[in-house]
Amino acid sequence: MTAAQPITALQATFTAPLASFRNPLYTGMQVGLPCPPPSTVGGMLAAAAGGWHNISPTFQFAMAFHAQGHGIDLETHHPLDAKGRPTTPVPKDREFLAFPTLTLWITDQPNRWHHILRRPTWPLRLGRSQDLVGLHLETVELTHDTGQQRSAVVQDVPGTVGTALRLPTAIRLDRTRTRWGTYRHDPTGTASATVPDSYRTPTGQAVSPLPPTHPAAAET
Repeated sequence: MTAAQPITALQATFTAPLASFRNPLYTGMQVGLPCPPPSTVGGMLAAAAGGWHNISPTFQFAMAFHAQGHGIDLETHHPLDAKGRPTTPVPKDREFLAFPTLTLWITDQPNRWHHILRRPTWPLRLGRSQDLVGLHLETVELTHDTGQQRSAVVQDVPGTVGTALRLPTAIRLDRTRTRWGTYRHDPTGTASATVPDSYRTPTGQAVSPLPPTHPAAAET
């Protein structure tokens, strides 16, 4: 049997001094997530492209995430009353991640996405509106072979390890419907498990495409 040919992917590495991703399963509390939800990353890419209308509903990416540390600081919280009206701002604890690195792999039109990310329509931000991200782009060849999970965010399937997370995958534009998914992520970045039906980078990292994050995916 002939081995599958390698495929070309854009590998985009985003870095920031701080990031914070609120867990939407908790209301009235600022509980943080150890990694960004797929919907958050998809939204960042949509902003770079100038809006969801510039992205195919079937567009997918794979991602890995790791932070060097974490902590808690204070932020100004602007609560709403039962009728949705603003009330008195109050200080509230917020969990944050220090020196995070997000790596994305895009195989669909990698040259187009290289141009988009080099010249984004809206500034690239990762989890905190006040912090712009650093960005490094390179082209890599992926082989259709199982790679090590390490810090990848993958769907919760047999063989994957790490913390099980219930995360929003896609959100309707009017925010009336959310498609959720169950994912696995090892915040230490040391998971040696191999990811079934994944691609593999030259360094052995598993690249496992996630479900589409386009708002159209939340319609069904």
